[in-house]
Amino acid sequence: MTLGKLLAAIGIVLVVVGFVVSYAPWLIGWFGRLPGDIRIESEHRFIFIPITSMLVVSIILTLIINIFFRK
Repeated sequence: MTLGKLLAAIGIVLVVVGFVVSYAPWLIGWFGRLPGDIRIESEHRFIFIPITSMLVVSIILTLIINIFFRK
């Protein structure tokens, strides 16, 4: 894949993600609320470590990439 096609694909993915975040936020409402995500809140500080959410995103992206780029 040439660099131009790769950049175009990345741009299209970013546009789709932007539309989902803007017009369908309920589709990503689960992110950060799964068991295993660490949230530490205090009066002046907020720490968020989305361990389980990132595992789910990684599995989904791996499946999608394997479907489209399998030789």
